[in-house]
Amino acid sequence: MPKLTQTLFISGALVAGLALSPLAVSHFNDKEVMQSYRQSWFAMVATNFGPMVSMLKGEMPWDDARMQAAADQLAQLTAMDISRGFSPGTEKGTTRAKPEIWENMEDFSAKMDDLRSTSAALQTAAASGDRKAIGKAVGDVGQSCKACHDEYKSEDYLY
Repeated sequence: MPKLTQTLFISGALVAGLALSPLAVSHFNDKEVMQSYRQSWFAMVATNFGPMVSMLKGEMPWDDARMQAAADQLAQLTAMDISRGFSPGTEKGTTRAKPEIWENMEDFSAKMDDLRSTSAALQTAAASGDRKAIGKAVGDVGQSCKACHDEYKSEDYLY
């Protein structure tokens, strides 16, 4: 790569990184670090899951590559151990998490495990390209999300 092209590429990457960095930390609150951590995680989960649902509903064009990428990223996200975002004391502050999470952590953890397994199955279904299997797998992930939201997410939104 010629020196000028390399310099322009590096400069462009630096500018893009600086421009996008506020978006990456938009959920971050240094007074409530663990709440910010889990809220950012949930935002990334939704950002990957939403387009899959939209494609299935016909609200956006079907794109096999985008479906696979979103399923891969969702599986990666749900494989993360998010439990430290729910450590004792993090039920206070700016949160939509209901106190019942901390009162019944075993059930909450089981629901998170279900989300992990349904997301992994969705990743496999997306790799198959079978739209019917993908639709079922998306529905299963949605039910995993709903099961947790019904019991543990407050309707009072932060934003």
